[in-house]
Amino acid sequence: MAETDLTTRFLPPTWRRDLDLFMAERAAGMNAYMLTRQRLLSVARMHSLSDSELAAMGLCRADIPAFVFEDLLPD
Repeated sequence: MAETDLTTRFLPPTWRRDLDLFMAERAAGMNAYMLTRQRLLSVARMHSLSDSELAAMGLCRADIPAFVFEDLLPD
């Protein structure tokens, strides 16, 4: 698998905290690093959307981790 060098400096400062909290609440015992590494690009792409674009999808920024991981960690 090729490594993707994704620079996260353009993401909001709270994105990692929000993602870590989401994983701690819903994915106890899972290797969050391996999961987040594979989906980091999706998180970054979603954070690059405007608030109105997210709202059109029925989402706010706090919903991004749940949206990106919904297939692995359903409610």
